[in-house]
Amino acid sequence: MTVALSEYFQKGKVGKQACQPYHTRDLFNHSISLSQHQYIVDMLNNYGFADCNPISTPINPGLVLQRTQSLSDEDKEFMSKVPYLSAVGSLTYLAQCTHPDIAFAVGTLAKYNSNPSPVHWKAVKHVFRYLQGTKDYEMVYKPDPSVGQEIFITYTDANHGACKDTGRSTGGYVVKIGTGAVSWSSKLQTVVALSSTEAEYMAGVEAGKELKWMRSLLGEFGYTFDTASTLCIDSMSAINVSKNPEHHGRMKHLDLKFHWLRENVEAGIIKPKHVGTNNMIADCLTKPLIRLKHDKCRIGLGLVD
Repeated sequence: MTVALSEYFQKGKVGKQACQPYHTRDLFNHSISLSQHQYIVDMLNNYGFADCNPISTPINPGLVLQRTQSLSDEDKEFMSKVPYLSAVGSLTYLAQCTHPDIAFAVGTLAKYNSNPSPVHWKAVKHVFRYLQGTKDYEMVYKPDPSVGQEIFITYTDANHGACKDTGRSTGGYVVKIGTGAVSWSSKLQTVVALSSTEAEYMAGVEAGKELKWMRSLLGEFGYTFDTASTLCIDSMSAINVSKNPEHHGRMKHLDLKFHWLRENVEAGIIKPKHVGTNNMIADCLTKPLIRLKHDKCRIGLGLVD
């Protein structure tokens, strides 16, 4: 729990019970739905956005945020009255529990916690307005016939050179069981990637580690895995690097830990599979998207009205 949320409780704005995802079961359709509707309503009330107009995306497509080198006296005075850290902390809790659709936006905003500017605060308000229109959405888990016999499936994506301050790429992954996401991540990579192939490959490594952990966890529950688990990647070049040692010369400068993926592919634990960009649901975890594409990803994650 973040400090912001602890203060949130102490102020009496919302109880701990309201923060917990509310779930409903539909035995006939074999589904479970998770919702944090009340938490969103209370959060909007707390930060003065109860009556704001809704918008369709959590972050403006094409928006590029950068570190502010110095603020004017007027901006410093304005930001001193703005609850930036508290707001981002509250949004982070929501992004980690039931709203992976805002994970990229919130992760981007959190990078500027040490020195936010009015531009960054405007982006926070944009997320609140998006939540105004999606507060009734639920994370729905039910069988997905399109997956076949696999217990879970993993998607990974990267946005090369996304951070203009550091030149690092944003990597993201999502693990789905049935129709809903059970694990997801959106964050900057630890080193600068020299190409989109490197960025996609390194994102695949992080996704592969989560995939392997999921196999271990489900194994403790009694599930068995006779075949490799699918890792969906939208970069054929990254898939080729993960399968073929002949490409080692192009990637040998990478840290040895990044060649872990190739080892697990050879061992038959991970099976890379190419998925077209239009069907890559992890896309919304790495970059701002236009409404139609964002909605497609959101639905793919299992977050529906």
